[in-house]
Amino acid sequence: MPLKQLSEAEISSWSRSQKDRWWFENLYRGDVPQLTLRSAATGFILGGILSATALYIGAKTGISIGVGLTSVILAFAIFRLLARSGIISDFSILENNCTQSIATAAGYMITPLISSLAAYMLVTGKIVPWWQMIIWNVVISILGVLVAFPMKRRFINEDQLPFPEGRACGVVLDALYTGQAQSGMFKARLLAVTAVWTGLYQVLVSDGWMKLIQFKILRLHQWVGMKEPWHLNERLDTYYYILAAKLHLWTPKILGTDIRQLGLRLTLDAAMLGVGGLMGIRIATSCVLGAFINFAVLAPMMIQRGDIKAYTSPSGAIVNISRAEIVNQWSLWWGVTMMVVGSLVSLAAKPDLFTNALKSLRRRRTDEPAGEDPLKSIELPLWMSWVGVPVFSVIGAWITHEFFGVPWLLALLSLPLIFVLTVICTNSMALTSWTPTGALSKITQFSMGAVDRSNPASNLIPAGMTAEIASNAANLLSDIKPGYMLGAKPRQQAIGHVIGIIAGAVASTPLFYLLFLPPDKNGVRSVNTIVSEQFAMPAALQWKGVADLIARGFNNLPASALISMAVAAVAALIFEVLRIRTKGRFPISAVSVGLGVVLPPEACFAMWIGALIFWWHGRKAPAPGSKQHEFWVEGCEPICAGLISGAALVGIGNALVNVLLN
Repeated sequence: MPLKQLSEAEISSWSRSQKDRWWFENLYRGDVPQLTLRSAATGFILGGILSATALYIGAKTGISIGVGLTSVILAFAIFRLLARSGIISDFSILENNCTQSIATAAGYMITPLISSLAAYMLVTGKIVPWWQMIIWNVVISILGVLVAFPMKRRFINEDQLPFPEGRACGVVLDALYTGQAQSGMFKARLLAVTAVWTGLYQVLVSDGWMKLIQFKILRLHQWVGMKEPWHLNERLDTYYYILAAKLHLWTPKILGTDIRQLGLRLTLDAAMLGVGGLMGIRIATSCVLGAFINFAVLAPMMIQRGDIKAYTSPSGAIVNISRAEIVNQWSLWWGVTMMVVGSLVSLAAKPDLFTNALKSLRRRRTDEPAGEDPLKSIELPLWMSWVGVPVFSVIGAWITHEFFGVPWLLALLSLPLIFVLTVICTNSMALTSWTPTGALSKITQFSMGAVDRSNPASNLIPAGMTAEIASNAANLLSDIKPGYMLGAKPRQQAIGHVIGIIAGAVASTPLFYLLFLPPDKNGVRSVNTIVSEQFAMPAALQWKGVADLIARGFNNLPASALISMAVAAVAALIFEVLRIRTKGRFPISAVSVGLGVVLPPEACFAMWIGALIFWWHGRKAPAPGSKQHEFWVEGCEPICAGLISGAALVGIGNALVNVLLN
């Protein structure tokens, strides 16, 4: 049964009070449980787990993966199985929606950790205390919630904007509870089976798990004299190099540089296969193109020229040329240029986002008749925003000053800009499910940097506030859209979003320290471990690159880097114009090409393989109804979620095991 909705004529002609009354009388389910103890607890736990996997993937790729549909399917399957066993009564559709909202809010809490906060630590060399990270992240995220709710009635109640990602969750939920439960259980089984097999593979390639099993449990080293535990090498080309060393075989080089130094390895990374399946063939191909141009063509040339070279660290150690050094010394500049110019051109090509934002900032319609508000008792009271936004803005500015040393004046100056950009970001989410937080944060970063070039925190932290407030406001409204479609209580959804904020902050911040700031043998942590071969931190490097450019200017860059930046800017402009003129048919994305520059080439290749597999099977079985279509097309998201969650959770567990064993 299709969900009830207003017609285009009714949307354009009815007043907001008429639409609110229609919704209250036709869709509102006031007697259906929603924010219950079990839905809150399930969302909190599920959100913590999914935020951990999102942090793991974000550190590898710089991409914040959505967890909305995944949490819908998981919550539905968990409680349907428990209900069948007679342990509990079945989850209501609104409880499932609330669980999804909490989990989604938690998943998006990792954004500052992989971008602005990590970049701040890389630039300043200071490690931010965990409690400061949690407080700052929670305060600005709640500010995003308070900013969003005055816009909720305009975007959702009055304009009835689509919010495609949120609408998809609403349609899936309705289908699961009105006749397609079997399809939901199939997707849940698909996710679970994929996650289990991926997890088993990840155990085999994990040094920590193998050490625990072989040395602590089986104690094989006492019987056979093992010094190191055996584990399957995730880098498959390692076996060739072992054989090549023994038999004196050919070692591949480009212009005299070993391709291993260039990061050109063959890796079977299950998580990256899943990420590639979700991102699609166009974006994955663009990433591979950027990686190939940078690491197979430009980097060997720059090594020959001497613009990329080994150097002596302050401690006196020789730092050899590696993929990370190639990025830090030279490639970062043209890669960041591609991403920033591509983002800004793409944003500028959507003038309706700005015009709609200006309309949204106007006063409510004067032709709307006054009367009793039918939603007064279930909407979040607007006085909470009118009071809460100024209060939390001052708290946010004070925290920004106290924790990061941003001058009070700059912290306060950034607030009006943050609010305007949040409206733009929310409009974008409402129309396209795309939040241009990267481009918008750069506007703040450059604006604040123009005022204070000496202090990197003055541009990084306010820009981080812009990104987090904007994304939280936009994501909250996207979460509320399925609730609006299904008749949920907006007030309880807002409370659920705050629960998710706390869950994500509490789960992801300690994990950030564990994965990226592990202590050495003396118990000392260093920012030098944030970027590694395993975790490329491309988003943080992009933010760091802009901050360095603001602070140092172009004087310290080699001429070849300046030329590459100019060429990259022109290329990004051309790529985005062609993509816009062809209405998305042009296959190259400038932002994705730049992302491929800072990502490990092996990760780009694995993502491309994953995207290719699902693209190929989608072309072979385009028509609904066949088993192939059901498995590869409709099952794409569950399979990819299983690959990501299985690899990420076992990978996180491996880091925990290594810390405990050491």
